[in-house]
Amino acid sequence: MLLDFSRLGGWRVALILIALLVGAYLLLPILLIVALSFGSSQWLQFPPPGWTLRWYEELFDDPEWIASFLTSFQIAAVVTVLSVLIGLMASFGLTRGTFRGREALRALFLTPMILPVVVLAVALYAFFLRLHLNGTFVGFVLAHLVIALPFSIIAISNALERFDRDIETAAIVCGASPLEAKIRVTLPGIRLGLVSAAIFSFLASWDEVVIAIFMASPDLQTLPVRIFGTLRQDLSPVIAAVSTILIALTAALMALAALLRKDARS
Repeated sequence: MLLDFSRLGGWRVALILIALLVGAYLLLPILLIVALSFGSSQWLQFPPPGWTLRWYEELFDDPEWIASFLTSFQIAAVVTVLSVLIGLMASFGLTRGTFRGREALRALFLTPMILPVVVLAVALYAFFLRLHLNGTFVGFVLAHLVIALPFSIIAISNALERFDRDIETAAIVCGASPLEAKIRVTLPGIRLGLVSAAIFSFLASWDEVVIAIFMASPDLQTLPVRIFGTLRQDLSPVIAAVSTILIALTAALMALAALLRKDARS
């Protein structure tokens, strides 16, 4: 039996308060990190004795931090492109195929989302060690692709299932080849799913740290790995500045995904 919250009175207020407390519990540590990135203390001290942009200046003056930024961005960009392309082909097979074992294959594709990331990291490390891919750009891309691909398949498959296939059929009847109909009709029709797949694939690679720690080498480290390594040495506010930039980028991409979903519903 569904509850009518408009008649609950005090219960409704209590639920709103609980939701606000949970939201504050999740957001306050993030806001704390942002505040520390502007603090004038050379340690992670709260409340900050003063405010400064010194740590951002040190961050952008450090070539090692910039190199980690570029490494993370390059890996995430390549992973995004491969994830969307492979996810698109896999989604067509999973949504329109009638072969035996289709649902089992779908479950296999989504396994990295269910499997504990440490277990996945150890397995990839042992496998790539035999292939001599540890500490290489290709190894990073392949490892991150494993965790990004499920997000791409989910987003694109959902878009394909909502797409009216009769429109594609009509294009074929009007003289287009099946491939041309998919490129000129179906792909524009599922563009929001493709963009969502790209956003979540990028974030899955950009923010990943556990697998990246296993794959990293002294010459090739992503930004999360460098943050983790620096935390073991000191507690410089530069780490808070880097974290703030990561938070800002992630929030911007998530806001873009939310706007796309809102446009799709309207």
